[in-house]
Amino acid sequence: MDRIAEFQHIINKLLKEQNFKRSPEALYAPIDYVMSQGGKRLRPMLTLLACDIFDGNIQNALYPALAIEVFHNFTLVHDDIMDKAPMRRGLETVYKKWNSDIAILSGDTMFAMAYQFAVKTDPALIPDILDVFSKTAIEVCEGQQLDMDFEQLELVTIENYLRMITLKTAVLLGASLKIGALTAYADKKAVEEMYEFGINLGIAFQLQDDLLDVYGQEDKFGKKNGGDIVSNKKTYLYLKARELANEQQNATLKELYANSSSDAEVKIKKVTDIFNELNIKEEVSKVMSDYYAKSLHHLEKSSADPVKLSLLKSFANQLYTRSH
Repeated sequence: MDRIAEFQHIINKLLKEQNFKRSPEALYAPIDYVMSQGGKRLRPMLTLLACDIFDGNIQNALYPALAIEVFHNFTLVHDDIMDKAPMRRGLETVYKKWNSDIAILSGDTMFAMAYQFAVKTDPALIPDILDVFSKTAIEVCEGQQLDMDFEQLELVTIENYLRMITLKTAVLLGASLKIGALTAYADKKAVEEMYEFGINLGIAFQLQDDLLDVYGQEDKFGKKNGGDIVSNKKTYLYLKARELANEQQNATLKELYANSSSDAEVKIKKVTDIFNELNIKEEVSKVMSDYYAKSLHHLEKSSADPVKLSLLKSFANQLYTRSH
């Protein structure tokens, strides 16, 4: 079994060992539902890989990695309430399958559970891990608030959009890697290089997510294409289109995003047509490539074991080139 498959197995085994089926059932059934769905387990994988490349003891990283996965899923449960999203990973969301009240409370419980898992490690590591974890939790909330604020604005700068996705998405990837390096007792410079690797990889990852929302294969991505368009989300694609569009295209985009009652399929087609006319897919791919290159630069500077470093680089490349 290769190292990545081995870590995947370890994470899934640890998840299965957790007792999410508790009482009251109405509170815990949604948690069990979410945590048993599978998913990429990307963030805990990064934690274990970061520990491994500095020759750390994986046992120190196991529960902090699980904490990150539970925290990530908590954010999805609450995001789906705010977005009124009916589907995720091809299944009904907690908000849709139960209701928003249960989704809020189950999510809150997952948040608390994440902290319980985070401290199941070498006691000497706990202060640093909690510091990273708490800072990241606050930043993710800041990013979500900015995302909601942007929905009320007619236009957002690309700079502000990148700040929002850094907070909402990239900091958690950075934290996953930083915590992994901390559990291996890596030196301060190495820990920070891993964090910056994660931040830049996270931005590239979110830009890929933006692309997949419009251009992904629905059966693989687990969501209907164009969800961001229907929700009037000011993604990088939309903001770049507004920047490059002529007067007529700009007017059309502005009108479509101002009207939330228009037919969803028609709206998606009209917006996607403009994206295609402006080569937005290629424009976003270029920016993604730049952030990915920056992430690898930080990874190389981390002074990690060269053989194991190539494994993390290979895993990062899988994320960068993913189709779902």
